Amino acid sequence: MDEAEKTHRADAEAEAERIQQEVEEATADPAAQEEWIRQSNLIYGGLAAAGLVVVQPFLTSSPLDLSAKICVIAFAVSIPLLAALLVLNRQEAFRHRVTSSRLVAVAKAIAQGSAFAGIAAAFWHISLIAGIVFVAVAIFAVGVHSSGYMQLEYDGKFRSRFRRRT
Repeated sequence: MDEAEKTHRADAEAEAERIQQEVEEATADPAAQEEWIRQSNLIYGGLAAAGLVVVQPFLTSSPLDLSAKICVIAFAVSIPLLAALLVLNRQEAFRHRVTSSRLVAVAKAIAQGSAFAGIAAAFWHISLIAGIVFVAVAIFAVGVHSSGYMQLEYDGKFRSRFRRRT
């Protein structure tokens, strides 16, 4: 490796370390954490409410086809977890910070993933095409949100635009 390559590699490593530090600072920002708590409340409450509404027709119908069973089981997993996460969010709001528990991170992934599966299965129960369209548009929506979020919150050098509270 020649001197130019060494210099380029050292510069790239320094830039990567700087970006990682900026990301860590942004995630530790109290204002960002409070906004994440508010957004999480909206997400968890909306998913739990959607689950309760979607599952109701299946409570009195029997036997359930495969898509209906998937829907009911997915919401049987997600609704209690979403309720627990809503209560936890109240504690996080009270403490003005988010938890760093790995168990909570796993619960968030399971709750949101199973709620998504439940909603997709509900659309599938109505129509296979509706289920496929829901999944495809949901994937596109994640891209739309990510693109907009990055554009709003970070400049070209990945510096957070969250204001620091001192």
